[in-house]
Amino acid sequence: MQFHHHGYVSGDPRIHEAAGTGIDRPEELPEEVDVLIVGSGPAGMLTAAQLSQFPDITTRIVERRGGRLEIGQADGIQARSVETFQAFGFAERVIAEAYHITEMAFWRPDTKDATRIVRGGRAVDDATGISEFPHLIVNQARVLDYFAEVAENSPTRLTPDYGWDFQTLEVADEGEYPVKVTLVRSAGPDEGAVRVVHAKYVVGCDGARSKVRASIGATMAGDKSNHAWGVMDILATTDFPDIRTKCAIQSHTGGSILLIPREGGYLFRMYVDLGVVPEDDNGAVRNTSMDEIISKANEILHPYTLDVRHVAWNSVYEVGHRLTDRFDDVRLEDLGTRTPRVFITGDGCHTHSAKAGQGMNVSMQDGFNLGWKLAHVLEGRSPETLLSTYSAERQVVAKNLIDFDKEWSTLMAKKPEEFENPEELEDYYVRTAEFPAGFMTEYAPSLITGEAVHQELAAGFPMGKRFKSALASRICDANPIHLGHHATADGRWRIYVFADPALPGTGSPTDALAEWLSTAPDSPLAATPAGLDADAWFDVKVIYQHKHEDLDINAVPAAFKPLVGPFKLTDYEKAYGIIPGNDIFDVRGIERTGAVVVVRPDQYVANILPLTATDELGKFFAQIHSGERVEQGSV
Repeated sequence: MQFHHHGYVSGDPRIHEAAGTGIDRPEELPEEVDVLIVGSGPAGMLTAAQLSQFPDITTRIVERRGGRLEIGQADGIQARSVETFQAFGFAERVIAEAYHITEMAFWRPDTKDATRIVRGGRAVDDATGISEFPHLIVNQARVLDYFAEVAENSPTRLTPDYGWDFQTLEVADEGEYPVKVTLVRSAGPDEGAVRVVHAKYVVGCDGARSKVRASIGATMAGDKSNHAWGVMDILATTDFPDIRTKCAIQSHTGGSILLIPREGGYLFRMYVDLGVVPEDDNGAVRNTSMDEIISKANEILHPYTLDVRHVAWNSVYEVGHRLTDRFDDVRLEDLGTRTPRVFITGDGCHTHSAKAGQGMNVSMQDGFNLGWKLAHVLEGRSPETLLSTYSAERQVVAKNLIDFDKEWSTLMAKKPEEFENPEELEDYYVRTAEFPAGFMTEYAPSLITGEAVHQELAAGFPMGKRFKSALASRICDANPIHLGHHATADGRWRIYVFADPALPGTGSPTDALAEWLSTAPDSPLAATPAGLDADAWFDVKVIYQHKHEDLDINAVPAAFKPLVGPFKLTDYEKAYGIIPGNDIFDVRGIERTGAVVVVRPDQYVANILPLTATDELGKFFAQIHSGERVEQGSV
């Protein structure tokens, strides 16, 4: 964490000084806003937390409930989400609070006595080391609390407007605030009051029954399984030995349980198989009582018993897999003729079972994908066409998720005798670990993701996939630093310069690139408006092929030591060397000739280029940035 560059900070550095729209922020919902977010679930709160970092953007988030969520339905936090929490500054606190999944046990009928279940195998949760972050379980409500804290401590002092229920919206063909939104007061002394808000953009994060989706005429299509599950968060006593381990349990009756230990050491969740639902059920299965669910759980667990002492939350659901035809208000026949004004996220555009632990995680990535794009367009950094990439990118991700979840939920519902191999479920869990961990997303070439022409220069950073962090040694203080952990959710692009073998200041290709970045009119840094810090739009780091003690910080070019803040202080934390025995060039397959790795504000690799490809680097960013360029040399 860096601070003091604007003067001495004696308090909590996570609480930023109010600025822009955060100064004298009105408590009353204004009539005109830049972005109106509908719904304070995971996608909504992440989008709000991201937009809250931009002081000149008026963002409000409305929520039908009268206050914060207390008990959340989702609880699984995949490693990719923890990486995202790191960007927002609260990963360490979530990790300390959460239950850690390190292993999964697989229980099946005993071959000697099918009426009894036995442990048939164990699988390490992340056997390949796909992330340095763990797989966690924590209440969704706590995740929302953390994002709310980030937003409230931001320059804009953003807090949710509780007690407002979205009704409908209309999008006009012109006007500065073309989206007319009608809201109704759903809580408080003025309950029933109607308010009209005009917005530049609206983000629908209002769940599976999304009214925002209905307002733009988007439709969900898919199928509903004929299989039902009872889910309960409970405090109980039991002699089942793996009650504090994640388990997939298959019984002799064909019924199954997915057991998820919860944070806090005592609570756990059970997804209990309620079997096939008759076609003429008409939703009656949803009335299954807790006593019936508990009885079914005891039947599956035999010879072990479960004595439930308290039920914190429960529900019954039927597995459904549905996908919306588009994730914004641009109809398919109008693609390319206009840019979107309304967006939908999360359950509003994709639904699936809860057992793969993807709902909250994928929803948050929807918000991370969209938030910075809205900010860049509203600030004038990027053309409005940038917003069209949201639906194009995230709909593919949702489709892949639904395909995966169909297979996983089908396997979970199969009877033991239907498996050709009793270890089939365990094998599938291990084989597909990268997908549920959140790391199979791979964005196709677009305005903001280049073609993989030079992928061989940095094989360990696949184009279009998330930037997989690795350690390097910071020259100024010898600290080993995970490069990705410094990629905060501040809306900046990252340019990682992996240097050639020469030392800095010797006239190397790395030195030449640094000079171009600092002075050339077609350098991306030249787009940064006058008056802002040199690194306000771009975070440029260099990693040399030498140990930190062999590098002279004074020889490092100015492009990697920007002057920041009103006192023009030198930022020394952008220059690195390698760690012997853990050389990042070897760990991530980076060619010794060097490479430039460009990373998007949402942490996905956008381009890989040779150190000498300044023309290509300049052209890549020229199409993304539409703001006025400052005079040469003023960066």
